[in-house]
Parts: sequence; C-alpha cells; structure tokens
Amino acid sequence: MGKSDGTVKSSRVDVNTYLEELESDPGLRIPILDHPSKVRDQVRRAYMQKGPCQPHLKPSEKVGPQSRAFNVAWYADYQDWLEYSVSKDAAFCLYCYLFKEDVGGQSGGDAFVSKGFRNFKLAKSRLHTHVGKPFSAHNTARKMFEALMNEKQHIQTFFVKQSEQARSEYRTRLEAVVDCIRLLLRQGLAFRGDDESEDSSNQGNFLAILKFLSGHDDDIKAVSLSNAPENLKLTSPDIQKDIVRAAAFETLDVIIKGIGDSVFSILVDESRDVSIKEQMAVVLRYGLSISKLRGQGYDGASNMQGEFKGLKTLILKENPSAFYVHCFAHQLQLALVAVAKKHILVGYLFSVVTRVINVVGSSSERCDILREKQDVVISEALKRGEIASGRRLNQETNLKRPSDTRWDSHYATLVSFINLFSPITDVLGTVVDDARESEQKFEASNLMGLMSTFDFIFSLHFMKALLGITNELSKALQRKDQDIANAMKLVEICKKRLQAMRDNGWDSFLIQVSTFCAKYNVYVPTMDDIYVVQGRSRRNAQEMTNLHHFRVEFFYAVIDMQLQELNERFNEVNTELLLSLASLCPSDSFEAFDKERLIRFAEYYPRDFSTFELTMLDNQLETYILDVSSTENFLGLKSIGDLAEKMVETKKHIVYPLVYRLITLALILPVVTATVERVFSSMNILKSRLRNRMGDQFMNDCLLVYIEKDIFNSLDNEVIMQRFQNMKSRRGRL
Repeated sequence: MGKSDGTVKSSRVDVNTYLEELESDPGLRIPILDHPSKVRDQVRRAYMQKGPCQPHLKPSEKVGPQSRAFNVAWYADYQDWLEYSVSKDAAFCLYCYLFKEDVGGQSGGDAFVSKGFRNFKLAKSRLHTHVGKPFSAHNTARKMFEALMNEKQHIQTFFVKQSEQARSEYRTRLEAVVDCIRLLLRQGLAFRGDDESEDSSNQGNFLAILKFLSGHDDDIKAVSLSNAPENLKLTSPDIQKDIVRAAAFETLDVIIKGIGDSVFSILVDESRDVSIKEQMAVVLRYGLSISKLRGQGYDGASNMQGEFKGLKTLILKENPSAFYVHCFAHQLQLALVAVAKKHILVGYLFSVVTRVINVVGSSSERCDILREKQDVVISEALKRGEIASGRRLNQETNLKRPSDTRWDSHYATLVSFINLFSPITDVLGTVVDDARESEQKFEASNLMGLMSTFDFIFSLHFMKALLGITNELSKALQRKDQDIANAMKLVEICKKRLQAMRDNGWDSFLIQVSTFCAKYNVYVPTMDDIYVVQGRSRRNAQEMTNLHHFRVEFFYAVIDMQLQELNERFNEVNTELLLSLASLCPSDSFEAFDKERLIRFAEYYPRDFSTFELTMLDNQLETYILDVSSTENFLGLKSIGDLAEKMVETKKHIVYPLVYRLITLALILPVVTATVERVFSSMNILKSRLRNRMGDQFMNDCLLVYIEKDIFNSLDNEVIMQRFQNMKSRRGRL
C-alpha cells in the first residue's frame, strides 16, 4: 500500500506489484493523495480499469445494522461510479475518490469519499443530490476521470504530434506484437532468449516469431524492429508483460461477466513450483458474493478445513448452504499420506524407492543398462517357462517416477520396481564397480544393502497390495467426468477388500513375500524370534516377536488406518448429498432417478428453494422424468453436464426451472480438485527450470490465459490493444 509521505519506500518496489495489491473495497482504501506521487496517476488508471466495486447482493439481503439494506438495483442507474463496501456497509463514489480535491460539505462531503454513505432509506434522493448540477464537485471529478481516460487529451500529445501515418504504423506494429504474444501464450512458450541484441542468433521466441511475421508480411516489415522509432519498438520485457496483463484482464472480465449473479463453488489447493515457491490455485465454478457460494473444497490443511477456525468453517458461518465437499481424490490421497507419516516403515520405503530411482535414472547410460538387464531376465524366464510369450506380453517397463499431484502414480512405481527388482540391483552393482566418485559408490552400495532386507521387501509388497486395492478408485475420483454413483460404489468395494485382506490375507501375503525373498536370496527371519529394531538400542526397544511386529504393528495397523480414514471421510453429510446428486444422472435412460432423494437434495439449499418451491418441485419432477425419459433427444446422455446442455438446447430449462436449478447446483459441487491439479500441471509447463525466476504476477497472467485458451482465443486483438493502451501513458496512440 502507498505511504502517506508521498514516496515509494524502496526503489526496488515493483510498480506492477504495487498496483496489483491495491485495495478493491472502497471502505478500506487509503486516500488517493496518500499514494506515492510518481505512481498516483497509475493508481488512478488501475482503479479506472477495474471499474467501480459493485458486489452483487440480493436486494432483500441484510448486510449491516441499518434498517434498510443496500439495493443492487441502484447500480443500473449509477453504473459508472456507484460503489459498495461490504466491510463498511456503505456506498461510495469512484469519481470523487479518484479526483475530488475538496472534501467539504459540497455534494455530500466525505459521505461518498472516505466515510461512505449509509442512510439507505434516503438513498434515491441523496444519490441524485450527490451527482448535482453540471459544475458540481462530482461532475468535475467525472470530467477529470474522462480526460485521463482520453489519451488524445494527455499533455504528452501536445509535445508529440503524431501524424495519421505514424498512428497507423503504431497500430500495425502493436497488433503484430499482440499476435506474437498470443501464439506464445497458447503454447506455453518462453518469451525471451539469452541474448536479445540485433546480431544475436539466440534472441528468444518472441523476437524470432516477430521477425518471421515481418518476413512474410510487407505491412509488418515496414513498421517493425529496424524500421520502428528507437523508443517505440514495442519489444521490451515491460511491454510484453503489459500486453499479457491486458490479455489476462480481458479474459478474466469475460469469465466474471459469464458468471454474473449465478451460484458458484470454489476449489483451492497449493503446490510448489520449480523454484520451490508455494503457489495457490483458486478455481471458481460458475458472482462472487458469499451469499451465492454453494460449494467449497480444499485439501486437508487445517487452516483450510479446520473444524473451528478453518476457512471452511468461517464460510459456513456466513452461508450454511456453502457445503464443504472434501475432494474425493484428496480424501483417498490423505489416507495414504497419513500412513506414510505415521508409519516409519512406509516412509522409509518411499524414501529408499525415490533414492534408487534418482541413482538408476540419473543418466541415459544407466537407463540403457536397466533395459538390457530386463531383456535378459525376460529371456531367461521364457526359457524356464515361468512366463508366457504373446502379443502385448513382456513389454519393456520403465522405472516410473511417482508424481506428487497424482497419488495413484505411486502404485505404478511400486509395480515397476518389483518387476525390475533384479535389473535394478544389477545397475546399482555396476555403479558400485564403475562409478568414478566415491559418493556415488557409497550411495549405490548402501541402497543395495537396504533393498536386500526383509523389512524393505515386506513394505514394498504390502504397499503395492494396498495401493492396488484403491487404484481403480483413485483413478475414478480424478476423472474429469465424475461418475458419483460408481465412485461411491468403488468406495464400498475398497472397504470390503481392505477388511477381507485384514481378516484372511495375512498367511497368503507372507508366503508371497517369503517366495520373493527366496528368489533373490534375501534372509527371511523366523516369525517366532524376537524382532530387532533397526537403528535403536536393544536396551530401549520394546521386546516383541517378528510375527507381532509385522502382522499387528504394521499389517493390521496400516489397514485399520486406511479403513478409519475411508469411513470418516466418506460417511459425512456430503456423502448423502452426493448420492442424492447422483439421482440426476441421465445414463441408462435415467435409471438412477430417485424423486425422494432429489427433494432431500433441494432441502439442503433453503436459500435456493423456498417451502412453496419444494412443494412445486415434487410435482415438477414427476412431469420432468416422464418427459425426458421418453424423448429421443435425451436418450444416450452420459453425465449431468450433458443433461444440462441438452435442457438448454431444447428449452426445457424454461419448462422445468426448478429441476434445472437442481442441475446447476449439482454441476458446481466441487467433487474433485482435478481442475486444480491441471492448473499445477500447466504451472510446471510455464514455469520450467529455464524460467525459474519468472515473477508471480507474470506467471499468474500467463497461467490464466493458457488455462482459459477458449476464452482467450475468442478475444479480439482490438480489445486487448485498447486495454494495453489505457493501462498507462504510451508514446504511441491508436
């Protein structure tokens, strides 16, 4: 925020960051004159670009202690300047905040500038009085507002007379630059190169594409690069970032306008980027008033979903209809993560596996050795008749690296690790024999020793079996087209399989592990002997048999933890909510339709369905199901999303408005955060090791247009250019 002394605190302060952190709520803004003088006009422009702060509240909604509430219908009459502060429950004037110098009694004094106007009972007359006559303080501020927006009136234009030809050349050059940036953003490519001088052969993608365009378009060639004025080439990094910012602004504007006053849900997650900085992704589904929030979903962080002070609880206090549906994929993931954290052997297993993958996969030479060893193992197994030959059998297997954002990838890692166990040990042996550095020799030798223990083999097979049980569920829960009914069925199947493994699976599992150990000459301890705790003094260790340790403290304990997590996370109110939601699914000729469940589903949202509408819904559902189940256009639909599209296409959303309201609520419930995970995948594309110093704001802007390609592609260049032009004073004019 700006300092009252009128100076920027440090020369290192980034102006774009400063502008990005400007307060939106008019009741919380600092006075315009308290911003540093050298960025004050840019602050004004930033607020002008954003437009007045106009949160959409229901006209009848009571926000503050006043006897009358602010009415959003007033926006229509004063849409250019009227603002509302949720924090102060007061109305403000954007024109007067930005340009009014005298805050005395004229036109309401401080009421619409710093204190805010709150006497909503007299709003109609006071708003009219505030505008006043042509030379009122409000209208004077409005004229200054319009003058700053009109680049033709800028003082710079009186010193730099731009001819029509120069203006045309500037437009052509700017549009070419925008086209180049469009291509780079769509592909997620880096802009700059190592050396952007004119004679460099490694100028980067932006200049390379601009040169390519110049070589194939005479109009662009005539005005770009070497033919452009030295101070108006439009190729600097700051210009590139401003254009990306303009594109992101316009893309976001389309999204916000599309959401309008609809209900929505919010998904939040965080991950580290390539430079080990924590990044948070926020995904809105289907504006943005808490009263319209109908769903929230986060990961397991206590500050997000905490029972007493978490974001989930704070939102629910404001809006009981903002149901928290913990991301199902994360529910399963957190159950497994909890195992890794609470059980030393599991954490030890994945630590060793990761170290082995790093050593074996650190060079192409070692990967080649791994493949050669695998071919030998397969050939020998075929000769002994241990495996069969045939199409798609015995295909080459890679040592898969697990992904932090997809827990099911750990299962694939363990499967490939077991299949490649012998080749892996051979490669480690080669490193021990041939590595030049003693540290590599020691690491490889240490890993061979760890892999040759019963504890490791037991953990490896146990976690492979456990993850195998939940693998199908994990994949189902991360699908974009979520099938809730089948997902819930898979949850029950997982519970039954885990329970069966606990009750009857120990003996067969121990035989499987012992057989594997015998194959690779790994010592199998006698189960009745005393278990020796690795790395601890026997004097402090609790004495127990190997059987008790491996079966009770590990096998049973881990399975019990899994069952407990699944039971707790999948037996909350959201499970009933989602099962009710599944009754809307149109697949198999609306086989899952259940009127009673759908009415219960509607009862969860008293703000959306009044008692009278619930009664009407009962009858409307009867007519709706007879209609759609017998209409050819609705046969063959697979998902609720398909159903929504078909209802709009056939105008039945008008015929059955209450049913369509149910469908809207169903679509925005955040069942999975797969969308958030895709944001992080995009982040890894945009912010690579070669671009690890990419600033947060620039990355956010690039991410927005990269992820929302369809909206970005629909934007006309003229819209982006006008936004870019109005962001600050430019040497050239359109």
